Amino acid sequence: MNEHSIRRVVIVGGGTAGWMAAAAFARFLNNGYTEITLVESEEIGTVGVGEATIPPLINFNQMLGLDENAFLAATSGTFKLGIEFVDWGALGERYFHPFGNYGHDLQGVHFHQLWLREKARRPIDDISVWSMSAMAAANGKFGRATGDARSPVRELFYAFHFDASLYARYLRDYAERAGIVRIEGKIAEVNQRPADGYVAAVTLEDGRRIKGDLFIDCSGFRGLLIEETLHTGYESYAQWLPCDRAVAVPCALPNPGEPDAFTRSTAHKAGWRWRIPLQHRMGNGLVYCSKYLGDDEAEAQLLASLEGEQLAEPRRLQFTAGRRRDCWNRNVVALGLSSGFIEPLESTSIHLVQAGIQRLIALFPDKRFDPVERDEFNRQMHDLYEDIRDFIVLHYKATRRDDSPFWNQVRTMDVPESLQRKIDLFAGKGRLFREGYDLFSNPSWVAVCLGQGITPEGWEPAADALDEQKVASALEQMRRGYLDTAQRLPTHGEFLRRTALSPLAAQAAPSSSAPASAPAPTSSDDVPFFAFTAESPFDVGGGGSPL
Repeated sequence: MNEHSIRRVVIVGGGTAGWMAAAAFARFLNNGYTEITLVESEEIGTVGVGEATIPPLINFNQMLGLDENAFLAATSGTFKLGIEFVDWGALGERYFHPFGNYGHDLQGVHFHQLWLREKARRPIDDISVWSMSAMAAANGKFGRATGDARSPVRELFYAFHFDASLYARYLRDYAERAGIVRIEGKIAEVNQRPADGYVAAVTLEDGRRIKGDLFIDCSGFRGLLIEETLHTGYESYAQWLPCDRAVAVPCALPNPGEPDAFTRSTAHKAGWRWRIPLQHRMGNGLVYCSKYLGDDEAEAQLLASLEGEQLAEPRRLQFTAGRRRDCWNRNVVALGLSSGFIEPLESTSIHLVQAGIQRLIALFPDKRFDPVERDEFNRQMHDLYEDIRDFIVLHYKATRRDDSPFWNQVRTMDVPESLQRKIDLFAGKGRLFREGYDLFSNPSWVAVCLGQGITPEGWEPAADALDEQKVASALEQMRRGYLDTAQRLPTHGEFLRRTALSPLAAQAAPSSSAPASAPAPTSSDDVPFFAFTAESPFDVGGGGSPL
C-alpha cells in the first residue's frame, strides 16, 4: 500500500450486478487495507428477470471458489446447452444455437466449410447433429465431464438458468462472510468534489454520509451516479434494436422433474418471447416494440402462452437498447443496467456485468485515476457492447418474415458496417473471422446465419483439397459419436437429482438404465485422419467453454 492506494470502494445498489461486484472484490481485493461497502435499500426493487447465462459465468463462479452443485441448489438452477429459436428465419422454422463447436476441423479446414461442401453434393443432416450440446438438448439429456474426459464428452459445453434474485442472495452471503459491509438505506444526495466533480460521498435519507475513493454504480437503468450525477450520456441502439418494452411472469413447470436444458426464444409479430426452465418454475417474458404492440396486448399475449399455472403478477419494463458513452467516468464505474442494456436474446446481460468486473480488477486504479487505465477500460467495454449489439441485430436482419410491419422494418433496415461486412463475407464462401474482444465465436455466427437462412453461395477452396470419401466417412463417424453419446447420458432431471444438493433430488422420477459412459471409440483405421478417443465417466468436474 502507498499513499495513492484506493482505501474505500462504495458499491451503490445491490441486485445481481452489485453483489457480483461485491463478491469479486471480496475475493480479489482482500489486501488488508481496501474497505468495500455496499449500499442498498430493501424498498427499491430490482429488475431480476434475467435467468439465463452463457458459459463464461462458470469461470466467474470458479474464480470465487463456488461449488457448482451448491450454487445450483441455492439458485434453483438448471443447465443450459444453448437456445432454440422458433419462427425467426420464417414462420414455422426453428433452429438451435448450441454452446461449443460443430464437429472437428480436418487438416486445417473448418468443419462448417466441409459441411457446406457436402451439403452441395448430397442430402445431409442439419449441422446441429454435429454438436454435442445440441444433440444432448434434442434428446433431453445432460452430462458433465470429469477432467480427464475426452471427445465427444468434453465437447458438451453448458451454462445455467437460475433465479437471479437467489443468485444475488447467494453472492451476498458469500461477500458478507468475506467482510463486505452492507448498509441499508436510500441515497438522498450525491456529494461531489467542487474542484473536479469526482464523487466524494453519498448521503442517505437518515443523514449518514458514506465516503469513498472509488464508486461502483449498480443503481439500474437510472444510473444514479454515472448519469444523474455525472451526465455521462447514452448511445442508443434503437435504430437497429427497436424493441423497447418487456413484460415478465413466472408459471408452473409443464413437466416437473424434467426441465429442458435449453432456453427457447419464439419470435412474434412485434418482437420475441422467452421461456426459461428452472427447477421450481418456468420464467416467461415478452420483448416487444411499443410502436407495433400495446402494453395490454403484449401482456395478454404472454399470459395466453403460459404452459402452466401463473405464479405471480406480470412485471412491465421499459428500456432503450444502448450503452453509456463511457462506463467509467471520473471515479465512477457503472456495471449492469447502469452501464447499458441490450435485450437478453442471447443471455448476455449477466456476462456484461462479469466482463466489467474482470476488466476493472485488471485495470484497478489508485487515487490518481490514470486516464490511460480509464480509457482502456472504456475502449474494451465499448468494443464488447458493439460485438454483442451486432450479433443481436443479426437475428433481426437475417429474416424472411414479411408478415408484420415490425419484421418488414428490421428485415429492410441498414445495419452497422461491422455487421454488414460479416454478413457479406459469410454469404459468399462462409468465411468468418473473430476479432478483438468478440464474445461470440465463429460457431455461434454459423448457427444463427445458417439457422436464419443465410446460405453461402460457395465454400473455401481448401475444402476441395480433401478426399471426398474420407470426409464423408469422418462426418458420419462424428455424427454417430455425438448421437450415441447423447443417448447414453442421463436425462437432465436425472442429472440434477444425482447432484444430491439439488431440490430435485427429493423428487421421485423413473431411473434410467443407460450407462453413464460414452460409446466405445471407433478405430482410427476406419478413417485415417480422424477418430474419437476413449471416454471417461460423466460426473462432477469439467466446466464450460466460451461461446
